Amino acid sequence: MNSRTVSPSCVFVVLACTACASTPNAPKPVHWPLSDVENIGGHATEVLGTPKIESVHAETAIVFDGRGDGILVPANPLAGWSRFTIEVRFRPDGSGAEEQRFLHLEDDLDRRVLIETRVRNRQWALDTFMFRDKDRKLTLLDRARVHPTDQWYWVALVFDGMRMTSYVDGVRELEGIVSFTPMITGRTSIGVRQNRVSWFKGSISQVRFTPRALTSKQLQSKP
Repeated sequence: MNSRTVSPSCVFVVLACTACASTPNAPKPVHWPLSDVENIGGHATEVLGTPKIESVHAETAIVFDGRGDGILVPANPLAGWSRFTIEVRFRPDGSGAEEQRFLHLEDDLDRRVLIETRVRNRQWALDTFMFRDKDRKLTLLDRARVHPTDQWYWVALVFDGMRMTSYVDGVRELEGIVSFTPMITGRTSIGVRQNRVSWFKGSISQVRFTPRALTSKQLQSKP
């Protein structure tokens, strides 16, 4: 009778593949195309003001007036994720206020993730922010890194479990270390900070959430 010896490395490969196949509940990416102000990602929203669905330079988007338009979504796509990437397709209006918070996620423990702009002289700088508590938070903002307003852009916030990095059209802007634990249930605001200040003026066509830290080559970028 023939005998066969299985090497330890083969056993490891089999076990690894079995583990991969046994995780059907692994988190999946979440894509929110903004084509309905009253329903985003399958969630009934709370609409503030009168944001409108319009075609803006060939893209369907929600247009915010910078004074009282916003949308509150009763969901936090980042809940439970230790690593993540947020990507937003947006077009800032050059006549908006200087400080604008256009995406704000906050959980029931007051942990926050925000993507913002600083607008001046029809140019904008990207501001990304993560907050765990008063001693563990990080802002990434360089007001000298500016871009023309009134154009479509992809912006991204990437967190790899330790490091936050910001991108504009797939190009890295800033990075830093921040201690941040996985969020729990909460909600998301689009076009305004959740305490209803810092209103955004411009258009947003989609938001993407990915449960891993994407590389610059994997990010959405301007065509």
